[in-house]
Amino acid sequence: MKLTGAEIVVECLKEQGVDTVFGYPGGTILNVYDALYQHSNEINHILTSHEQGAAHAADGYARATGKVGVCLATSGPGATNLVTGIATAYMDSVPMVAITCNVVLPSLGKDSFQEVDIAGVTLPITKHNYIVKDINILAQTLRKAFAIAGSGRPGPVLVDITKDVTSNSCDFEPETPEAVKACSGYTEEELQAALVLLKESKKPYIYVGGGAVISGAYQEVRDFAQRMDAPVCDTLMGKGVCDGHEARYTGMIGMHGTKTSNFGVSECDLLIALGARFSDRVVGNPNKFAENAKVLHIDIDAAEINKNIKTDVSLVGDLKEVLSRINAQLEQQEHKEWMQHITQLKEKYPLSYDESALSCPYIIEEIDRVTKGSAVITTDVGQHQMWAAQYYKYSMPRTLLTSGGLGTMGYGLGACIGAKMGQPDKICINIAGDGCFRMNMNELATASRYNIPIIQVVINNHVLGMVRQWQTLFYGKRYSQTVLNDGVDFCKVAEGLGCEAIRVTKKEEVAPAIERAIALKKPVLLDCIIPEDDKVFPMVPAGAPISEAFDAEDLLKKEQ
Repeated sequence: MKLTGAEIVVECLKEQGVDTVFGYPGGTILNVYDALYQHSNEINHILTSHEQGAAHAADGYARATGKVGVCLATSGPGATNLVTGIATAYMDSVPMVAITCNVVLPSLGKDSFQEVDIAGVTLPITKHNYIVKDINILAQTLRKAFAIAGSGRPGPVLVDITKDVTSNSCDFEPETPEAVKACSGYTEEELQAALVLLKESKKPYIYVGGGAVISGAYQEVRDFAQRMDAPVCDTLMGKGVCDGHEARYTGMIGMHGTKTSNFGVSECDLLIALGARFSDRVVGNPNKFAENAKVLHIDIDAAEINKNIKTDVSLVGDLKEVLSRINAQLEQQEHKEWMQHITQLKEKYPLSYDESALSCPYIIEEIDRVTKGSAVITTDVGQHQMWAAQYYKYSMPRTLLTSGGLGTMGYGLGACIGAKMGQPDKICINIAGDGCFRMNMNELATASRYNIPIIQVVINNHVLGMVRQWQTLFYGKRYSQTVLNDGVDFCKVAEGLGCEAIRVTKKEEVAPAIERAIALKKPVLLDCIIPEDDKVFPMVPAGAPISEAFDAEDLLKKEQ
């Protein structure tokens, strides 16, 4: 059948099982939007307030569902407004296809109105990208884009289409997408070498990263931890793979990880990295990281092996497939003394906070209690993000959606909208600091326009909390440009954008506010006022060994 390029775009989206897209129209992409209008009963389009919100929403949709997220934008500023969202997805290996349209082919390269080389701009932050100048390769290109975005180590792919391609016509034949195949690049000898390390270890520690979420390997990881009789820590991106209530789980590792995880990894004789990349926020000083341990690294991306930390044995492959094979061949191990030692560390170094006043940890614990740990939590970046990682007990993967690699302030609200569209039966809550919320709070208008019942929690300390914490600890309390104590009233802003709003100033107000927000079944903002100098502990100074994690009590002793 003969279709226009715009119709081919829509047909390819339908082929890929896309039910929701996020975007913002403009001149060069008008033909695609006209075609979407004809198929509005098959593909739901969410008009965001800003293209960055569309990219974050597509990202949140992808993380919450495991499907490929899709966002659309027009040329020039529309396309460049996607860049931060694309980079966010790239750093966290999120499958996403960004479709942009550009000026007509004869106008390319002539500084035409709203012309930007978006493929060139996004080259370093996409897994792959395309410029489509010929309608005859449009369908093939879009199919490749989805296959690349969702296979191997996932990531964003950008497809830029000239406007004349969207109006031209050619023959189109529907195709059924091929199933994504698990890839592996390890040998039987490497697998056996890994098994030898596992069996010889007396003090093993399992370190779980975001790759375990992406691969859907949570059950295999849990079975492996049981079989190894080993403690488990995770990264920010690996939350929910190990049940946060499990006795062998010791919490996050790294700069704001628990003392148990940081000290335990520093003592172990075998560190087993599962779908993790040894980022600087985890490792601290690489020369002193797990220096008593051999390292077994399992990851789908060969480029991550030996990049930051030297390994003794590595297996390149899909974690779910690799662990299935290991679990089938590994006898039950026993490390009674080691596990007792880790239990003692957990008892000695529990997470704690000042319970005398309203605080973010208390709010997060109440969110956990009221939702019974079943909500999808999105966050922005900063202190609230770390507290959300520490104090909510994630029992399943894909329930903490956060910008780990790029650290994007303003990520969470768009991501929460995307998550709710992908998981409509889940309670979806975005936790943001007041500094982050200011960046993309216009997306509340998106939530109210479609009556998307998300809950926006603003942890409002009237400062840029994490930056202020660093200024307090390392910059002599010189609070340069981190005080936000102005006349902005977030409740009025939310109400002005069509949402309900509740201000929380006391501990006893938290649970009723959360319960009411859930019951309203519409977008609600909770403005939670906390002290400006609350700090996230434990903490490891940048570049220091993780064995030097300190908390408020340690600081007090040092000052005395």
